[in-house]
Amino acid sequence: AVVSTQSTGGKPYVITFCGVNGVGKSTNLAKVCFWLLDNGYRVLVVGGDTFRAGAVEQLRTHVVRLANMYNGDMVQLYERGYGKDPAGLAFEAIKYAKDRCFDVVLVDTAGRMQDNEPLMRALSKLVAMNKPDLTLFVGEALVGNEAVDQLVKFNQALIDNNVSAEAGTKSIIDGILLTKFDCIDDKVGAAISMTYITGQPIVFVGTGQQYPDLRALNVKSVVTALLR
Repeated sequence: AVVSTQSTGGKPYVITFCGVNGVGKSTNLAKVCFWLLDNGYRVLVVGGDTFRAGAVEQLRTHVVRLANMYNGDMVQLYERGYGKDPAGLAFEAIKYAKDRCFDVVLVDTAGRMQDNEPLMRALSKLVAMNKPDLTLFVGEALVGNEAVDQLVKFNQALIDNNVSAEAGTKSIIDGILLTKFDCIDDKVGAAISMTYITGQPIVFVGTGQQYPDLRALNVKSVVTALLR
């Protein structure tokens, strides 16, 4: 559960979004931001994708829209352009958020393939340096078992490259956000495999293109789909 700054000694609750290229991390980060704003939290969005051209501008568009829907002081974008060290940028943003009493920090990261060792090292550095309260893997429900393979290799790469990970660590990924869940009909086996293999929950599923199109996983409907 997301907690307010009052119960964490003034430190904001930090969520890092990671995953492969093109699965909709930024869009679904905006959906989570909308959900938080709707529940009364002040949110700082961090433009941590300092590689992909247009990534910061995409986040800025979302933040401007959300600020127009709510009090403009409730949501801000923290960005320093491109070519910066994402780990250092996130560190600065979390301090900025703490000083200005934001409740939650949402850190966007660059999409990367699970076998891209330099980028996986960079992501591991960001996680190790900033110790987010929640690291969410954003995957696409439509790709089925490929998403399972991505998650397994992603998680293992994070463990292998994280020098502060304790021996025996099974998962650095804390939860899963599955996009395009409304498009898979009864093909829910991959979603179950992802939670079974990592031992981590599916926190949200994306069910459309609009900000409210984010849902908690309905376990009853998944079981029903499996039994068809």
